[in-house]
This record gives sequence, structure tokens and C-alpha cells, in this order.
Amino acid sequence: MNKKGSRVVVVFTLLLLVSSQFFSQSRDAIEIVPPKSYSQPKQRQARELHIVLDVAVNAVLSETFKQSEIAATLIDLRDPNDLKTASFRGGEKIYPASVVKMFYMNALERQLEDGKVTMTNELARGLKDMIVVSSNEATQYILDVLTDTSSGAELPQKEFDAWQSKRNRVNRFYSAMGYSNINVNQKTFCEDAYGIEQQSRGYKGQNRNMLTTDATARLLAEIVLGRMNTPDRTKTMMDLMHRDPFAKTNDTDSQDTGFSGKALLDMNMTGVKLWSKAGWTSRARHDAAYIETPDGLKFVLVIFTENHANDRETIPKVVTGVIEGLRATKRST
Repeated sequence: MNKKGSRVVVVFTLLLLVSSQFFSQSRDAIEIVPPKSYSQPKQRQARELHIVLDVAVNAVLSETFKQSEIAATLIDLRDPNDLKTASFRGGEKIYPASVVKMFYMNALERQLEDGKVTMTNELARGLKDMIVVSSNEATQYILDVLTDTSSGAELPQKEFDAWQSKRNRVNRFYSAMGYSNINVNQKTFCEDAYGIEQQSRGYKGQNRNMLTTDATARLLAEIVLGRMNTPDRTKTMMDLMHRDPFAKTNDTDSQDTGFSGKALLDMNMTGVKLWSKAGWTSRARHDAAYIETPDGLKFVLVIFTENHANDRETIPKVVTGVIEGLRATKRST
């Protein structure tokens, strides 16, 4: 090779290195990344918790409510250094409805902390409405902010691939922390998705949001324990998810009183504290809850049910069974 050819090779190589470094830096500037000190939580399966959860779940099963229509995960948070857990079909991928909004809230707080997103009055309004009143429109806005994407017409395949890569930003964030068997890259809608949003779903729903109760319980536990962000941002998330099971309301599907909160109300557990994010569609009824009782129980309980959207008793019955079981276990130790 002559000198001219050698120079061309050198220049081309330098350009590749520079462009690669620039691409890496620009990508790092927008990617959602875990805290630098982050490590996966250590959880251990606990036989006594499995007994408690199995009894509580089996108590609601019947000819009309099948085992395949419910999944649940329980994590005992009384000792943050010894997280005991149990699950009932906890690894099953299930459409999460509005429970996915908790994942978007956590991702947004991460971006705010890293200075990759700037808080505005409008963003604060959207975040609050997404979690407090479970607004789908607010969720659409938050996911646009997180991924630099927007709804619109279908795109040619090459352009769509670039769009979809950006939309997968939240998935990459949770994958980097060891979350698996989940998909959190879709907006929530009151009716249906259209255009590129339907293209992203795969038209037949192949790419819809999917969560497991195991992953959902893990995230809620990590938020509660302050593992995901600073104390101030943790408090912000907890404040948004705080519910009052004794709230006066005529809404039978209120996040305060219509899901896990109903059990606490029925048991007249004054002094109890509840944080949660519910999900409800025409086919699904879910709740992800963290509960602290006056007698010292501290636990995360995530319950997903399918094909019984208007069944307002099953989730509270499981919650009641878990509380009674944990109390019995506590007395025997």
C-alpha cells in the first residue's frame, strides 16, 4: 500500500473512532442508567411466606375463578437486609394495565436526578396525574419525555426501527438492573392505539406491555427501601403512591378504597398505611401495594387477576388472608 493509501486508512480509522466515541457519549446523555452504586437486591424464598400466600390465594379459587387467572408475589420488608419472598405464578407475563405507570414514574425520577430531564410545572402535573389519578393521557406524555418519541403515522421499516429503539429506552434501563421477562415500552390508552403506536404493538398485540408480579413487587420494594434514588426522590414517589383506605368516596374503583385498601377498610385497621398503584381494564384487575400495619407488619403484595375485572372482592380477600397469615406466623416465632 502506498503512502496516500495509508493516510486514507489512518484518517478513516480516526473518523470511525471519533464517531463511535461521539455516538457513545450522545447515547449516554439520553439513556436511563441505574444509580452508580446500584446492585440487585438479595431476596430469598421463604417457606413460611409461601404457605401464607398459597393459603390466601387458594381461598379465592373456585370453579369460576381459576388458578390461571391470578398471580401474586409477597415480599416481607421488616428486615431490609433479609428480604423474604414468595410467589404464586409470579413469573407469568401478564398485561399490567396501569401498574406499568409505576415503572415510568421511577424511570422519570432517575432521569431527573441525572439532569437528563428538567422538571417543569407541566411535567410535575403530568407525573402527578399519571400516578394519583392514573391518567392515560399523562402517561402518554411522560413516555414521550422519557424516550424522545411521539405518536403519529406509521413509518417505513427503517425509520420505524430507529423510533422503536428510542421507545425501548425504558426496557434497557430495567434490563441493566437485572429485571427480566418484562416489556415496558407502550403507552396506555382509554380506547385503543393507532398509527405508529399500533405498529409498535405489533398490530396483534405481540409487543404490548407485559409484567410479572415478581418484577413488579421487586420494583415497589426497591422504591420503598430507597434503593432506586435519593431520599428526596424516593419521598416524591412514595407521596404520589400514598393512599387513604378510609377516604370518603363513591368510586368503587378508587385506588384508595377499591383494591387493597378495601381489605384494610373492612378490617377496620386504623393506623394502617398504604402505598399502591392499581390497574384496571375491561379484562384485568391488578394492584401493587406496600402496607405497614400498626402491629409491625411491613410487606409488598402484588396481585394480578384476569377475566374478572369487575370482581371487587378477590384482591381484598387475598390481602386479608396475607395479613392474617403473617400475623399468625409472627405469633408463632
